[in-house]
Amino acid sequence: MQKSIEVRGKTTDDALAKGLAQLGLERDDVSVEIIERGKKGILGIGAADAVIRLSYEAPDEEPAPPKPAPRPEKPIPVKPEPKPAPAPAKPAPKPEKRPEPKAGPKQEGRPEPKPAPAPARVRRPEGTQAEQTEAFLRGLLERMGVQADMEIRPREGGGLDVQLTGPGIGAVIGRRGETLDAIQHLTNYAVNRGSDRHDHISVDAENYRSKREESLVHLAEKMAAKAVKYKRSMALEPMNSYERHVIHTALQDYEGVTTSSIGTEPNRRVVVSYVKPETPKKEPSGYKEWC
Repeated sequence: MQKSIEVRGKTTDDALAKGLAQLGLERDDVSVEIIERGKKGILGIGAADAVIRLSYEAPDEEPAPPKPAPRPEKPIPVKPEPKPAPAPAKPAPKPEKRPEPKAGPKQEGRPEPKPAPAPARVRRPEGTQAEQTEAFLRGLLERMGVQADMEIRPREGGGLDVQLTGPGIGAVIGRRGETLDAIQHLTNYAVNRGSDRHDHISVDAENYRSKREESLVHLAEKMAAKAVKYKRSMALEPMNSYERHVIHTALQDYEGVTTSSIGTEPNRRVVVSYVKPETPKKEPSGYKEWC
């Protein structure tokens, strides 16, 4: 069932954040339609909040039909079976004599119970986070048969940025960056395993991610222009969650279109839909006053 709500905020980003928090959904699960853009005004005069409409799929709730009352079943007469004749009683077996245990040395008091074994703890690799990351990636690339130079830099707010360069780096990237995403996932799991703090480690090769992001933004603007020109919805190729997020962000303030995601992983894709602009309401003409 398609439902929608309208949310106000100082900006479209503020209204989007409020709407997602109110619905408890992610950006990928809603379609955004900008109804009115916010105005700053001059010294607070003429300021207006931004208004957006969030559309989302809600599960259908249908009451279950009442179950019919069970009909009473008539008892079926059962004929009593003849009882078998009792078997003759067998003589009770004689108890076997067991050898008495030899008396050992006397022990004072009861034996102390053995302590329960402590739960096994996950051992973390030794060294700093950068050293752990380098050691894991060196071993993984060696098993892949790839030689690459590695540059590790700290990220703002925590985490690391890893840049791989060298010949044959295409094997590290893979088709549409699938191999690179898998390497990044394994690196984060290996380094953050057993730690209370989870710092994100971004792994890139030959600046593939920044180049891919630029091409996605260009593709999003191109598909939005087609949707406005032909006044129809345009579906993009299947993408992962990060690439879909780039498309949603690129077209968030694009007039005349709205974005949504359809399908299930790994074939989930973004759809750019045309939105008909609202015609301004005509004000009733009044009498002109002449001075």
